[in-house]
This record gives sequence, structure tokens and C-alpha cells, in this order.
Amino acid sequence: MKSRLAILLLAGVLQGAPALARPSAASPVLGSWAVDVSRLPIPPAARPKSVTISFSDVGGGRWTTRVDIIDASGAASHAMSNAALDGTAAPVRDSVEADTVALMLPAANVLVMDLVKQGMPASTRVYTVAADGRTLTETVAYAGGNGMPMMRTNYFTRVGSRSK
Repeated sequence: MKSRLAILLLAGVLQGAPALARPSAASPVLGSWAVDVSRLPIPPAARPKSVTISFSDVGGGRWTTRVDIIDASGAASHAMSNAALDGTAAPVRDSVEADTVALMLPAANVLVMDLVKQGMPASTRVYTVAADGRTLTETVAYAGGNGMPMMRTNYFTRVGSRSK
């Protein structure tokens, strides 16, 4: 009787477990996404020429995130991280915005990313893929120059076919 109860309890826990405990290969977030620079909430002259973000499942509940930016002057920058989807901190390489990241996948089409720079919160980003799988919205929460909370939304389209 006790073993049957333990099995039922375990089954209930697993059914109620967050998406991060499930395989991420089904996530429509995976793949490459290009920002619509015309919709960025900054003056046109200051907008980057392109921003592409790519999410890859590298196995073991870990994703690699790569951000490629061509700024307004044409200079390229590339940042990369390899982080577990369980909210634990991982290093970010070559980013001016962050040196540490934590990721969670609360739903198959939603990725939450928390970024830190030199031990201070930099931004929290929520990536949400539309039902058609072709567009992604990034909601960014951060402290503005006056220390007050601010939010902005960036709009992405899928680049190429979905990669797993």
C-alpha cells in the first residue's frame, strides 16, 4: 500500500512539474530569430543594422544562446552562453550587457532569461513565440537611468526553418 501511494504521489509530482523538467526539443523558442530593427524603440540613427538571437538545445537540459549584433556603424559583436533551463547562473561571454545569465522554460513557447552584470541586475527578458511559430516577442524589464523600472518590447521573426 505504501509503495502504491509513493508511486501515485511521484506520478502527480511529475505531471505537475514545470516545463523545464521536460525535454526542450519540443520548444518553438529553439532556432534563430532576427529583430525587426524598424520597430526598436530608439532613434533610427542609433538602431543596429541587425540583431539575431539563436537558441540551441545542447542536451542535458542546457541551451546555448548566441546573440549577433551589427551596430549602426557596421561593427559586429557576438555574445554566447551555455546555461541549464533550471534557473541556475551561468557565464555569458563577450557581452557588453551581461556576464551572467539564468534561464527557465515555464512553458514550451516561453523562455525567461535573467541577466546580471558585475553582480548587479541588468535585465529580465521574456521571450514568447506566437502560436504560428513564426514570430517571437521579447519583453525586457530593467531599471532606467533614473533607477525607475522600465519595460520595452522587441519583435523578432524566425530566420530559416526551425532547428532542434
